[in-house]
Amino acid sequence: MEIVLRTLRRIGIKPEDRRKLWLMAPVFLVCGIAESLNYNGFMTLFNQRLGSVYLPYVYAAEAVILPLEAWGMSWLAGRLSKPALMRAMYAIMFGVTAANAAVLLGLRITGLDWRFYYPILFLSSNFVVRQQTILLWSLAVDLCPTQQAKRLMPIFVAAATLGGIAAGLLTQAVNPLFGPDAVYALGPIFLLAASFNYRKAIQRYLVPLTLKGVSDSEAGSGPAAASALSSSEYFRRTLRSPFLLGVLGLMTVMPALYFLMEFVFLNTAHSAYPGEADFGRMFGMVTTALFTLAFLLQAVSGRLMGWLGASGMLTAIAGVYVVSFACAFAFLDSSAALAVVSGGYMLTYLLIYYSAEPSYQLFYKTLPLQQRDGFRYVAQGLASFAGILLGAGMQALHTVFGWGFPLLAAIGTAGAGALFVLSWGVRRQYMKELVRSIQTFGLAERELAGSFQEFHRNAKTMGAVLGMLRGEEAEARLVALEIIGRTQDARYLPELLALLEDEDERIRAGSLKAMNLGSADLQAMIRVASLVEDPDSEVRVQAVRQLALMKHLQAQAFFFLRTKLLDPHPAVAAEAVKAMYALESAQSYEACFEVISQVLEAGGEPAVPICRAVGELRLVRFAEDVARMLDDPHPSVRVAATSCLGLLRHVPALPLLLGRLSAADLELRRATVQAAVDMGGAAVSPLKARLPEASPKEWEVSIRVLSQLLPDEEVKGWLAEQAALKLADNESRSPLPAAFRSVGREELATLADMRLQELREAVREGAWAVLQRLTDEQVTAAIRRTLADEDEEARSGGLEVLAEGVGERRLSQRLAAALQADGDEAVALAADAARRAFEEVAASSDDWWREMAEEWKRGEERNGMPEERGTLGRLNKVVFLKKVPFFADLSLEELGLIAGFAEERSYGDEEVLVRRGEKNSALFVIVEGNLELTSVSAAGWEGTLGVLGPGDVCGANSALDESPSAVTAQAFFGSVRVLSLEREDVTRLVRLYPEIGIGLLRASLARIRLLEEMMMRFDS
Repeated sequence: MEIVLRTLRRIGIKPEDRRKLWLMAPVFLVCGIAESLNYNGFMTLFNQRLGSVYLPYVYAAEAVILPLEAWGMSWLAGRLSKPALMRAMYAIMFGVTAANAAVLLGLRITGLDWRFYYPILFLSSNFVVRQQTILLWSLAVDLCPTQQAKRLMPIFVAAATLGGIAAGLLTQAVNPLFGPDAVYALGPIFLLAASFNYRKAIQRYLVPLTLKGVSDSEAGSGPAAASALSSSEYFRRTLRSPFLLGVLGLMTVMPALYFLMEFVFLNTAHSAYPGEADFGRMFGMVTTALFTLAFLLQAVSGRLMGWLGASGMLTAIAGVYVVSFACAFAFLDSSAALAVVSGGYMLTYLLIYYSAEPSYQLFYKTLPLQQRDGFRYVAQGLASFAGILLGAGMQALHTVFGWGFPLLAAIGTAGAGALFVLSWGVRRQYMKELVRSIQTFGLAERELAGSFQEFHRNAKTMGAVLGMLRGEEAEARLVALEIIGRTQDARYLPELLALLEDEDERIRAGSLKAMNLGSADLQAMIRVASLVEDPDSEVRVQAVRQLALMKHLQAQAFFFLRTKLLDPHPAVAAEAVKAMYALESAQSYEACFEVISQVLEAGGEPAVPICRAVGELRLVRFAEDVARMLDDPHPSVRVAATSCLGLLRHVPALPLLLGRLSAADLELRRATVQAAVDMGGAAVSPLKARLPEASPKEWEVSIRVLSQLLPDEEVKGWLAEQAALKLADNESRSPLPAAFRSVGREELATLADMRLQELREAVREGAWAVLQRLTDEQVTAAIRRTLADEDEEARSGGLEVLAEGVGERRLSQRLAAALQADGDEAVALAADAARRAFEEVAASSDDWWREMAEEWKRGEERNGMPEERGTLGRLNKVVFLKKVPFFADLSLEELGLIAGFAEERSYGDEEVLVRRGEKNSALFVIVEGNLELTSVSAAGWEGTLGVLGPGDVCGANSALDESPSAVTAQAFFGSVRVLSLEREDVTRLVRLYPEIGIGLLRASLARIRLLEEMMMRFDS
């Protein structure tokens, strides 16, 4: 097993891929066997019992049936959900093959010879082969996100190919003994065997993805995402576009030529092997060889595609078609006819089904994303119909007009030659379309990256790119620079060096980034080094980065780089540290370490890029220095230090990181999660030890990290149990809001409601993290979207899926029960029960519950005595801020962060807080007293704009946009007490918590309306 896991890791399979791999790979393997047995059986039976001369008529009938089949599939898809459709289609395929097997065995037992039945067998079995391929690949695409699909699809293809090889060997063994009808009868047995994993994959992954509100259109893919163009408009545009018309021609002619080669092969084989047993054994050998070649082709197809490109691949395929038909024409009258024709048949089959289709997909990626599917579906429909008719027509030249097979091979050679010419023309059109699509859409869509290998080899297309580079439009020049950068071609260095004098700093930085200086001379280095003093910091960063790559001029690079260690911009200095370290000399190491020590000792925000550099370079010697920066007053420094300690795998700092989570904002919490994950297996034991007594934030972070670090068995066992226990324990706090209400503390009851909801969300986030590890990110995301739907029926569907068991059944069911209990009304508590609840929660690991219990206790001790005025604690600040409209919609956690930043200040009567015309660095929330707002009109007279009281906010606009204040605010009729929030704290919170920004926006709009009303009064 360990060998298998090592092999999977070596080929890029991640742990989260394995469950789908173990579930779906057997389906592809067994269904591949069933498909090949089905194909071998019905082709042998048709050709031996009816005759291959009837193939043109059957293909013509199939061409007529295909549109009806497409209509029927569309009708069925419109009336069934995706999981139901997948199950129904599999059942239909099994039913068709099982019914055919029963008829064949019945004919064998009774000795009847129903010749009219074999066209029905051919058409129905070909339907199964066609739909089975579509069905399995559709399921795999639906189940796997894009990046996961890239990792798993090659294995699924390999499994299906191995299934074909196994079927070929099985055919060779079974056919001589029991005949082709027995070979065919094995197909439904294998389909039945694969159905168990098939249905399990649908239930486990597809059902959650198809809940209400989760559609292909949301993901921006699939037919639903196509634009509003009609089918007729797609058809007209296809016919008007030389490129699309050429692609349509390729998609039509190539399968038609394959059908012709198949016809020649079957007739030649029938002449050589007239008996069913011999023909079946021969067909099994061809199938084995065919899928062995397919397996080998898959091993090199990626390299071939990268080397030839999409258009070059099709041109090469057309060339193989020419050679195959030419050889068939040359050897048809010789003893090597069957071997040559068999080889041509196998090559044409492999190339059309395994190599041509990916190239077609790349062609359509030059179109706008919203229109690709529409054009592709129209082209596939037209090509399928026309290709079968054209192939049947060429076959009819023999069956109807009596033309010989050498003449058919000659026609095939001519057709393949025309295909080669057409593919060359399409290649030229593709290059034009690729340039146009890049000019139109830029590089926002990374899907065009697969075309760049062939793109940069074409002189005309690269000439167009250079034309973009020399143009006036900055955006087009940036796109051209990115394309040139992808080529890493040193021939463009002179062109790029000339752009270093450009006025646009983006062009200068892009030029540096696109350069390949691996073999550049000293003059080029001097040109690049001149930009290390550029006024733009990003340009300096790119210049330093490029100098570090010129290791063939190491001494000169050291000379230019050492001065940048003291660059005034921290990002440039950090890049210089990495560049000097890359020079790998004792002198450069010493210079790096000296600068790092100085910056870390000084601390502050300039240390942020240096922390990142220390982490990237894995400089463990500075771990203790970085750990001391966790106490830095700047939040960004604490975040950078946390991330750095994770990269350094400094596990001794983990308890300190976890202990600071109670006062951590969202960014620091995310950094802590990633740092613990980066520490790897060494972090598991400390996390598991702290989990039982962890505070809520610690618990959530620990669960998230452990769900990524622990093996599947432990996640499904111990970790899932911990999450289920926490869900139950969290619900034990549900009576607390009612308890506070029963003792008359409504403000504490409101905070308790907020805290209870936050804890529920935190614990459930941990539970979702465990379930995501045990299932799939797509599945959990789909269920969560459904549970958030406003429609009650949709939510019920999501709860039902959870109750059935997702990932780990007990945890999933516990989570479903907790979600269902959200709407339950709390039962009122007696005073004694409330007091017991407060005493119990006073010992909680959650600081909010402890503070609420202490506040209740202080209230009891006062026993109705008036509270003395004093400094507000965190809880009292939160109670106050909750009543301020500015912050009314914020959560308890967000209010707590604001309360932590807020500084309480007092100002005497007529003392100025904000002065008109001066910049203001803080906003103020009035706790007690009043503020008078005054300003000066255009005429020069001063007037009062209004008076603010408790709960109002002053100075927000000037504090946030750093502009001079338009008003003067001063204490009015006595002293005023305020909460002051500094600009840096507020802007950081707005960035991390959008709800805070929305609250600020609402309050600002209200103030604007107030000022407008006052100005109207002034005008009147």
